[in-house]
Amino acid sequence: MPLALAGALATSAVMLAAPAQAEPAEDAFLAALTEAGIGAADPAQAVALGQSVCPMLAEPGQTAADVAAKVAETGGMPLGVGTMFTGLAISMFCPAMVSSIGSGASPIPLSILGF
Repeated sequence: MPLALAGALATSAVMLAAPAQAEPAEDAFLAALTEAGIGAADPAQAVALGQSVCPMLAEPGQTAADVAAKVAETGGMPLGVGTMFTGLAISMFCPAMVSSIGSGASPIPLSILGF
């Protein structure tokens, strides 16, 4: 009986424990930008621009270079920074594209990115 009670208490403790909260993708993206040295004057605008990358890449005929150039222009940043921003946005907001790249079925031409 004491063993059953201990098991029930342990099970209850696990079930009542607060679930761990994952960091939202937006916060992770902003943190990655900061780590990369890309400052964002307006975090909401940076997130919105980052989230626009996946739909742009999904457009027929788009390349990563085209998207990076558009991101740089829209964000008022040099092309190198825009390319880094685009790469971070892909890794944070386009998990299916990252997964495709890992399996060798890239939805974007990797030669554009230097791979």
